[in-house]
Order: sequence, then C-alpha cells, then structure tokens
Amino acid sequence: MPLLVQKYGGTSVGTVERIQAVAKRVAAERARGHDMVVVVSAMSGETNRLLAMARSIHPNAPPREVDVLLATGEQVTIALLSMALEELGCPARSYTGAQVHIRTDSVHGKARITAIDDGRVRQDLASGRVVVIAGFQGVDEEGNITTLGRGGSDTTAVAMAAALKADECQIYTDVDGVYTTDPRVCPQARRLERITVEEMLELASLGAKVLQIRSVEFAGKYRVPLRVLSSFDDGPGTLITYEESKMEQALISGIAFSQDEAKLTIKGVPDEPGVAYRILGDVAQANINVDMIIQNVGADKTTDFTFTVPRGDYRQAREILEKTAGALKAREVRGDERIAKISVVGVGMRSHAGIASTMFRVLGEEGINIQMISTSEIKISVVVEEKYLELAVRALHSAFGLDAEITAAVPLA
Repeated sequence: MPLLVQKYGGTSVGTVERIQAVAKRVAAERARGHDMVVVVSAMSGETNRLLAMARSIHPNAPPREVDVLLATGEQVTIALLSMALEELGCPARSYTGAQVHIRTDSVHGKARITAIDDGRVRQDLASGRVVVIAGFQGVDEEGNITTLGRGGSDTTAVAMAAALKADECQIYTDVDGVYTTDPRVCPQARRLERITVEEMLELASLGAKVLQIRSVEFAGKYRVPLRVLSSFDDGPGTLITYEESKMEQALISGIAFSQDEAKLTIKGVPDEPGVAYRILGDVAQANINVDMIIQNVGADKTTDFTFTVPRGDYRQAREILEKTAGALKAREVRGDERIAKISVVGVGMRSHAGIASTMFRVLGEEGINIQMISTSEIKISVVVEEKYLELAVRALHSAFGLDAEITAAVPLA
C-alpha cells in the first residue's frame, strides 16, 4: 500500500474540534488505501505557555529539564488524535519520540536526529493501524529526552518519511503552499505549484518561514518528495522536489527577506594576514553566526571590515568587536540595526545572465541604496535600509514577472 507521512502543526491541532477534523482527514486517506503515519506538534500556544511557566520558576532553567517539560506538549496531542481516530473506527496508536526510538545527539533545545528505529511503526502499519508520533522530540544515547528546536516537527516528519521510504511527506500548516514571497508584504504573491529542494533551502535560510531548514535538508539528502498543504482548505499545495528536469525553469522562483539583521563595521584595521580571523574569531566563539562579509582596502594599507549578524546578537557582537578594535588599534566601530536583507532565488539563474544588473537597476530606479551584496549559484542577496523593505520586495516581485496577475516583466539589462 502507498505510504503517506503527514505532519500537522500547532494551529492545525489547536482545539479539540481541529484535532477531530485532522482525524477525519487522516481516516479518509486511510480509507482510500494509504498506510498512514501522522506527526503532530503541540497545540498552538502550548510551548510558549510551558516556557513561561519554566521561566517563572527558574529564569535560567537547566536545558535538560526544559526539554523534559516541552516534550509534554506533543504527548497531549498524540493521545487526543489517537482517541479521535479510534472514535471514528480507525485503529491508531501513539508514540512519543523516545518510544519510537528517534535517536538524537545530546544538544538540548536544538538536538539533531542521528538514527530512527522504525520497527514498531512498521509492525503497527502491517496490522492496519494509523501511527501517531510526537514531533519535535527524541532521546539521546543516555536516555535523556531532547527537543529539536522550533519547527522541529517538520524535521521529525521528513526523517520518518526517509526512514520508512514513504511515497510522500505532507506538511499541513496554516498556509496553502509556498508563495513567491510573503503575501502580507506583497499582495500579488502567488502560490507555486512546484519548487526544487535547492530553491526551498535558499528561501528557508534567507527568511521564508514555511518550513524549518533542517527538514528541507533531510528531504534533499534522502530524496523525500515533500508537499506543503493547508489544514483548512483543500488544494494541491506546493510540491518540493529534487527533480529539476521535470520543471519549467522559471527565471526567479521567489523573493525572501529578513528583518532580523544588523550590520557591524570595524574601520581602519591593518591590512595583513590573519586580521579577518582576529576580527571574527571571538565572534564565532560566542556562537554568533556571521552572514554577509565585505572587506575594503584603503590606500593607507588599512582595511574596513563589515559583516552582518542576527539582530538579537547585535549588542553582544558589538561589545566583542569593540575589544578587538582596541587590540588591533582600529579607528572605530560602527553599527546599524535598521537594515534588511532581500534575496531573489531561482535555479533559472544558472542559464540566464543579467539578473543581478536587473535587480540593481530596479532598486536604483526606486531610490534604494544597496549597502552589501552576496551571491551564490541560484541567489542574489542585498542589504538595504529597513524602511525600504516592502517597496523593494514589491518592485522586484513585479520586475521578475512573479505577480499573480502577470505583468510585463522588466527586460534583462
């Protein structure tokens, strides 16, 4: 029988009525002849409620105990969904991450899956049961409960689909697919029927919130067909696939953006070997991720070094950089928390020239200054002032022919 793995997020199981609606959807698929594995998140808001309780007791609670606490959210949901399925006459059995032996490393709060023992799941499927599994959690080699971080239920679902060699992994959420950009910023955004894993990885890493990036990495590594669907409206959703050859190669597939950015510049440091490491080494040791980097060498044999970090790490990164500037006898440190990163993504870039110049021309015509630029084989990212974010996204969305009611695209320069 064809095997489907379905994942339902917190909004999809946020009330008893919604859990019952999910049960009806799952039972209908089983009646159509599918073996069914269902991965669920905690009910909407439950994780935040549990975290608030933890912080009220201990502001810096031990990570191990936080994971023990948070894992209870999914335990509630799997039990309720299994009950709802049984009420419909559909045999079901629930498992926590530990019970189904989802093995992880020991990094509490952001653990990574290392192995899955699918024996119990296969036995239940063979006996005609729907298997309901708690997302977001696993167990390390010492038997400690671990959690996978925000969005970790997506990763659980894709990992289970890979282990079971499922025909498709379906991610049900509160949107009906992957859009060319955020419809809240650009009302002309349209749903994509298909997108490559490579493009989805770029979009997820650049700010798109539809899927956790690790789940897309899993799908690409194990060649799992992945589909994003709405829990509330019927429709085909968006298929995320590794089969580029079967796709119409759109020039640009989507525009991602992130407002969670800050920029730091250290000016007037010596232009000599090892300086880049001295600037970024302490930042890296503080577990602060550095994204875009620019280095400009002046005529006086000094250099200005600029890089971006997550906005939440800006204060800490600046303090570190101020100390480094003193040690290097740099002229000054400057920072800016009012920036945004905008990226255009598409596998069509591989075979088309002129995309960068078109992007720069469109932004220039809108009076938007580009502060930093970064490129890869299938994406171009720029940093601009945050106040121009929506204008830039809309202008680029129209320029590359992505609007729902297709407008005449700006010709490539």
